[in-house]
Amino acid sequence: MKLARIAVIVVALVAGLFALVLAKSLGTKTEIVEVQPAAPAETIDLTEVLTASRNVSLGESFTADLFVWRKWPKASTAPGYITRDARPDADSKLVGAVARGSFLEGEPINEGKLAIGGKGMMSSVLPKGYRAAATPISAATSAGGFILPKDKVDVILTQQSNKNVSSETILTNVRVLAIDQTTEEKDGVKVVVGETATLELLPQQVETLTAAQAEGSISLVLRSLEDADDNTEVSDANSGTIILVRSGTMTKRTVKQ
Repeated sequence: MKLARIAVIVVALVAGLFALVLAKSLGTKTEIVEVQPAAPAETIDLTEVLTASRNVSLGESFTADLFVWRKWPKASTAPGYITRDARPDADSKLVGAVARGSFLEGEPINEGKLAIGGKGMMSSVLPKGYRAAATPISAATSAGGFILPKDKVDVILTQQSNKNVSSETILTNVRVLAIDQTTEEKDGVKVVVGETATLELLPQQVETLTAAQAEGSISLVLRSLEDADDNTEVSDANSGTIILVRSGTMTKRTVKQ
């Protein structure tokens, strides 16, 4: 009996050992996953650009609080932008400059759109070679009051003699600089109908308008945005010269008589 018990115990131990070895051999193998390092993020070279801290209207004078330096990608910096690296004191040096165009909040300051140095607002927004001339208007003679600063208009002279009335267009594609003292609509609200319109004219056109005001009544006709452009052609019959204006640049051409 003792031998039988011993044999059973030995068989049990052998079986247990065999089971242990078998369990280890069938156990889950640990997989080693190689982690690839993340690619380094692409760095963007930045600079600081002088921008408008809020919306700035045409003819508005810049104060120190209207300037703010903002981070800007160097690759997207246009030639007219003012960088802090090149001009660190620009935000103080440009105080008092007059906006010759509108600026949106966050828009980089382009020095080409600024008039610098103690000049009047209206003279600052006038392109080189142009004059500002005023003419009386009313709702009836200004498209019912729908004409606003920056619009383009045609100028019509109406004359009346006895029972005859005649009208002719004396100027075309003229830019309106201001209605009374307003140079731009405010916050999208149209201004009240004014009594005077200030027009952007060449010297020859000023003479034409002044003579027409003495001859009859002046009306302004609003032009479509698609019809209005930056090219104007003015002829001088006395000198045989045509002045072609493109984006504020005048070119004289002699016409053979």
